[in-house]
Amino acid sequence: MPDIPDIYETETWTQIVILTGLLGGGCAWQTGRAIALTWRPWWHIPASMLLLGLAVRFFHFALMDSPLWAGAAFVTDTLFLLIVANLSWRYTRAGQMSQQYFWLYERRGPLNWRARNQVAVPERAENA
Repeated sequence: MPDIPDIYETETWTQIVILTGLLGGGCAWQTGRAIALTWRPWWHIPASMLLLGLAVRFFHFALMDSPLWAGAAFVTDTLFLLIVANLSWRYTRAGQMSQQYFWLYERRGPLNWRARNQVAVPERAENA
């Protein structure tokens, strides 16, 4: 197993995966999903992830006896949480657009949607 970078001073890989990856990542996924389901824009995510990053850092401190004010670890955790929440928001929004507006949009992969091909309706010939 490679050495942990100096970002995480006292944590092991297992602690990082469980607290930041599973616990924090799961909360970030649900937060991004909730923001998308309530039709709020993506820019609501960063403030939520800053708070969640503080909570994850506190869990590292309280449960694993890591330093509370580890700036580089906080930034790394928060960036990971931002990525997960944005992926969740985009995944949920693509589903919303293709399901709620099925006549306008279709899903184009897990994170995108596109306008449906409009079928031109031939004009009726007027009887003169």
